Order: sequence, then structure tokens, then C-alpha cells
Amino acid sequence: MSDKKNKVIISKYLNGEASEEEIMLLVSWLEDEKNKEVFKSYLIINHALDNTLIFDSLAAYKKTQRKIKKTERKGILRYLNVFEYAAVIAVIISAGYFFLNRDNLEETRDVISNNIAAGSDKAILTLSDGTNVTLDKNQSYASGNAKSNGSELIYSHVSKGKIVYNYLTVPRGGQFCLKLPDQTKVWLNSESKLKFPVDFIQGKTREVELVYGEAYFDVSHSTNYGGSSFKVLNHNQEVEVLGTQFNIKAYRDEQSIYTTLIEGSVEVHRSNYTEKLVPNQQSIINLSHRGIAVSTVDVNKIVSWKKGVFLFENESLKNIMKVLSRWYDIDIVFESKNIEAQTFNGALNKKQSITSILTMIKNTNNINYEIQGKTLIIR
Repeated sequence: MSDKKNKVIISKYLNGEASEEEIMLLVSWLEDEKNKEVFKSYLIINHALDNTLIFDSLAAYKKTQRKIKKTERKGILRYLNVFEYAAVIAVIISAGYFFLNRDNLEETRDVISNNIAAGSDKAILTLSDGTNVTLDKNQSYASGNAKSNGSELIYSHVSKGKIVYNYLTVPRGGQFCLKLPDQTKVWLNSESKLKFPVDFIQGKTREVELVYGEAYFDVSHSTNYGGSSFKVLNHNQEVEVLGTQFNIKAYRDEQSIYTTLIEGSVEVHRSNYTEKLVPNQQSIINLSHRGIAVSTVDVNKIVSWKKGVFLFENESLKNIMKVLSRWYDIDIVFESKNIEAQTFNGALNKKQSITSILTMIKNTNNINYEIQGKTLIIR
């Protein structure tokens, strides 16, 4: 198949519109190792972030393989639907990824009545006098040099000559975007808090503090603001940049702080230790050890949360549930330590309901669950 035709068939497949012939062409094309990588890259860049739910499903694949052989003998292969082919294509790609179109998802979902909703744009703005302002999609806000449309808070430059701080707190089940007066943009993940000045002083270092949580920074270059550098402070590290994009993860319930560089360069400082990062590198500060560790990582996986998806690779169910608990604002209870250690691969669309995700886990690894109010019990 030509590259153009490949993209058309992939797009139709992910939207549940591919014919039997097109699906079989796709399956055949993916038998080539090089094509698997092309498919995965295309999926992440163009489709996975918006249209699909992906989850580990080797068990589903084996079941489908048996069904395919049975139907082939009967000459009725055409009755297999996209949902079933999905498991086949998934495992061809890599040891058990599961792709599922949203429409087909409804057919497999456990129907459980609960009040657990996916997260949304919301935050609390704390002004310098201690006043709290609720920001969400249902209302706009404007005061001084700040304004919000419900999903983004924007500050304009006013040159007051003194530093006045505000706080932006994103609760569990929320996310929010902030544009600082120097045009730096910050995306805050669930359960995060940022301290920042309502304006910067020209020529002086621009400083903000990630009190806790996770944030993605797209920093305006120093040449656009009098040559001043930009620093992100945290209680255990300091990140200094001139103009770049990076992600910091520093949750209160985790023992490590992760700084991941997407483009540009940053210096990470901790006591007497300093590490300079290049793109695709991540620094790790373990709070119980000295020094700063540096490794090469897949930045798409690290910052996928900002683009509407959670990517997991050989991640334990315990860590996956920690991420989901923040986004869906739920408490997690494991009835067995063995279950916590089970690992999964895949990507979850942040707009999916929690029950659809739990159904995938249940179907692929025979894990049962129960929802009681805002508590998820996994057994």
C-alpha cells in the first residue's frame, strides 16, 4: 500500500469505517516490522490522542484467534467486526496492545451507576489578599491584569514595579492553563499548585514555584523579556532556563521529582549538584538519596497528559491507578498486593468514563472491581 492509502485506511479503521477488505490489507501490511513502527508513530501523532482507547489485551487476542480460525473454516470471516480485528492488529503491533473505537466501546461497557466523571478545566485562583476565585468552564473572570475564559487564565504586562504573588491550585479531577505576563504558558495537571507573580520586572530573573503536582512549561525566550532567565522552584530543586519546553512532576505522595526536557536546554540544581539536560532527557531526584540521576526517555509518553491521553508502558496497576485517581477524583483500595504489581501497556483517552477503562482491565486480566461512592475497590 502507498503511504497515502495507508493513512486513509488507518484513519477509517480507527473511526470504525473500514471495510473487511481494508482491515485485512491493514493486517497484512502490519506483518512487516518497519510498518509497525510507522503505524505506532502515525497513531500517536494523528489519532491516539483524540479518537482511540488503547489497552493491553493479549487474552482478547487469543480468544479472537480461535474465533477467526473457526469462522474461516465456516467461510464466514466477513461477520467478524472491527472490535474483533482490533485485538488481532494490536498484538501484531507489539505484545498485546488493544485498540477500541468509542462506538464499539459502548457494547462492552459494564453498566454501573456512579457519580465518577472524567476531569475537566477547573482551578482555584488565590489573590494576594487571600481571596479565592473559582475558575471553570461555566464562568468567565476579569480583574486587574488577569482574565479567564474558563479554561485558561491570562495575565497581561502592567509594569507595577513590585512583585505581587497569586496562586493557582488545580484540584483532583481538574486541569488548567495559565499564560504569564511574559507570554510563558503553563499547563497544570490534576492536584497541582503553582505560585507566580502577577507581573515580572524587566531585566530581573523571572521566578515561579511549583508548590506540588505536575506542570508543563513553554517558556518565553529571555530575549523577549530583557534577557532575564526563567526559574521554576520546588522545595527540593531549581530549574533554570532561557526559553524552552519542559515538564516537571513533583507530587506530594511520590518520592521522586521528574524534570523532562522537550526542547531547548535547562539546568537542574539540587544543593551542590547540577545537571544540564538536552531534549529527550529526564532528571530524577530521589528524595531519599543524594544527587541527580539523568536518563533518556520517550517524551511523548511523559507529556501525553497535556494532549488528552495517558500513555503507559509496562506500568504497574498501582501506578496507573494513582494517575487515574487524580484525574477522576477517586480513592483506590486494593484488596491484594499481587494485583498492584500487574503491569499494562497502552493509552487511555482522558475523556473516557472510568467504567469503560475498568471494563478493559477486567476483561483482559480477570480483575474485578466495585465502585462505592467515590471509592474504587479492586480485587
